Parts: sequence; C-alpha cells; structure tokens
Amino acid sequence: MGEILRFPGPDRPAAPAPEPEPLWRELVGRELHRERHHRGERLVDVAQRAGVSVQYLSEVERGLKDPSSEMLHAIAGALDLSVRRLAVRAGRPDALALAA
Repeated sequence: MGEILRFPGPDRPAAPAPEPEPLWRELVGRELHRERHHRGERLVDVAQRAGVSVQYLSEVERGLKDPSSEMLHAIAGALDLSVRRLAVRAGRPDALALAA
C-alpha cells in the first residue's frame, strides 16, 4: 500500500539524499566538451567556426547557458555532429554506438 517512513533519531541516522539528476544543458555541455577534447581542438577554434564567442561556448560546455536550438545546431555543426547525434549521446552515454 504505502511506504512507512521512519524519522531519523539517535539510533537511526538520516538516509543520504539522492544525487540530483543533471540538467539537460549540463549533459549537452559535457558531451560538447568531450567531443572537442577528443578532437584536440581549442575553444577559440570551435567558437570561431560556430560563430559564437569563446566565452559563450565555454559557458555552454560548463552547463551554465541553455543554448537555443539554432546555437546548438551551430556549435554541434562546428564539431561535425548533428543535433540528433548530440542529443542521443547526451541522453544516453551508453548509446554512442547507436548515434553513429
């Protein structure tokens, strides 16, 4: 039926809080960062090809900015990735082979 929740007390420590699920922008940023490093490219090179500032690209990679679909298309394209492939890789890191 229902779950019994026990209050922490001196004989029962509080259960650790589950780790929060990462935000989509953080997953996408990690994947962009991983791809750029895998290719051995600098921020400035990818930013120039994508038509964005180095600071903006850096913030996207760190998950601080939530890029529009147009910006995501430009950045992914600068890394020879489609937005679809990037989304699969960000959403399912175990599915890299499926995104090929």
